[in-house]
Amino acid sequence: MSTQTTKDARNDFGMAKGTTSPPRATTRDWAGLAVLALALLLLAVDATVLDLAVPAISADLTPTTPQLLWIIDVYSFVLAGLLVVMGNLGDRIGRRRLLLLGGVGFAVASVIAALSVSPEMLIAARVLQGVAGATLMPATLGLIRSMFLDPRQRTVAIAVWSAMAGGGAAAGPLLGGWLLEHYWWGSVFLVNLPVMLALLVLGPVLIPESRDPNPGRFDLPSAALSMLALVPVVYTVKETAAHGLSPTMAGIGAIGVLAGVLFVRRQRRLEHPMIDLKLFALPRFRIAVLTSLLSVFALAGELFFASQYLQLVLGHSPLEAGLLLLPGLAANVVAALASAWLVRYLRPGLVLSGALLVAAVGSALFLLLGSDATSNVTFIVAFLFTGAGVGVSLTISSDLVVSSAPAERAGAAAAVSETAYETGIALGVAVLGSVVMAVFRNGLDLSGIPADQAGVASESLGGATEFARGLPEAVGTEFLTSVHEAFVSGIHFAAIGTSTVMLIAAVVAFRLRTARQ
Repeated sequence: MSTQTTKDARNDFGMAKGTTSPPRATTRDWAGLAVLALALLLLAVDATVLDLAVPAISADLTPTTPQLLWIIDVYSFVLAGLLVVMGNLGDRIGRRRLLLLGGVGFAVASVIAALSVSPEMLIAARVLQGVAGATLMPATLGLIRSMFLDPRQRTVAIAVWSAMAGGGAAAGPLLGGWLLEHYWWGSVFLVNLPVMLALLVLGPVLIPESRDPNPGRFDLPSAALSMLALVPVVYTVKETAAHGLSPTMAGIGAIGVLAGVLFVRRQRRLEHPMIDLKLFALPRFRIAVLTSLLSVFALAGELFFASQYLQLVLGHSPLEAGLLLLPGLAANVVAALASAWLVRYLRPGLVLSGALLVAAVGSALFLLLGSDATSNVTFIVAFLFTGAGVGVSLTISSDLVVSSAPAERAGAAAAVSETAYETGIALGVAVLGSVVMAVFRNGLDLSGIPADQAGVASESLGGATEFARGLPEAVGTEFLTSVHEAFVSGIHFAAIGTSTVMLIAAVVAFRLRTARQ
């Protein structure tokens, strides 16, 4: 396929231009997509499945509070920091090769995590999982770009990819809840092995190799600067949300910002940059990256407080909480797949804007949540709207990102999309989590609590719930009611912020109606 044909096919989101139609995908390509989708589903599940295992891990390995935070967070830190680097590496050594190497690494890291006998061992395993995950995520999207040259087929393929990414994040609590009720905590890692085995066996047969034919020199300083920019910024945001902004955190964040500035300046000077900043001059690319980040910001933030709300406020078991998330998961998957059909008849900007409006409505419905069982239906409906809206928006924005970039730069463009995705997750949890917890602490009624115990009672929702159980029945019941009401108030404030962000994103996406590129 000529370069000109590729450009023509890329000019219109839904229809190829020119006289030569791009080749259509074969049965082997669709089978290869199924393998890629499974790998991505696993990565998305792995990002959230650990949340429910925290109590069991704490009881078994007895980590300190900082160690427990690192067990949960280090995976996303490493993943976010390496996505751009691994996307470029895949463009050079081959995206399929990088995918298979990542599969081996992820399987080994999962075994180490499951068999960990100390917090340090588990943290190291999570680091390895982050490294391997960073090779898998941009490789999957980059391979889809090279396997599906027909624009309409590529939209369908990316819809499947998006359904796995969004649905997997919501499926994590459901799978984790079931495993923890039947097996030990290490089982949440061992479920990775069958999927990775299928990837390693079927990948070489069903997935074609692709790479940039003229990648240029791999720039090590750019790789170092990209990691030095992303990791400190993500770390600062999360720590500030949890403990407030300290001089140390401000310094770490400043290092990340400075590295980011130096990274951008270096990319502008290089003949073969790690990120082609000219892509951001394209309205479609720029808007797609922004809306992708904001969409996952909403979904990740809601999942963060939803798991706590369902279990600690409404009193559901982990499995029951996962089941209540299931309608939203189903809506996310169905909506992602339906988006491929919608863009055949409507402009991408209109579909994307409408999806973000639906997500905004879902976020606004969280304002109706209360602290009793009658809120179950309200939660299901609210999360269903959010899941459906985000499912469509992630599909359209991801398709726009890879469609805007030249085919030979598919891995690098995919890495930008994935970096936006991971940054959205980090910001969603940090910002919305910060809002919820700030309102929660300010809203607690500590009048009957001794002053020296007030800090422990207000540290977290879980800590406050456990503290209430140790109080005399009358005092404990009254305090627990205050705890639930304060946390629900936090959710209400977060819902206002999330719905506002979604409305702004919808207005931005609406501009795609007139964007030529």
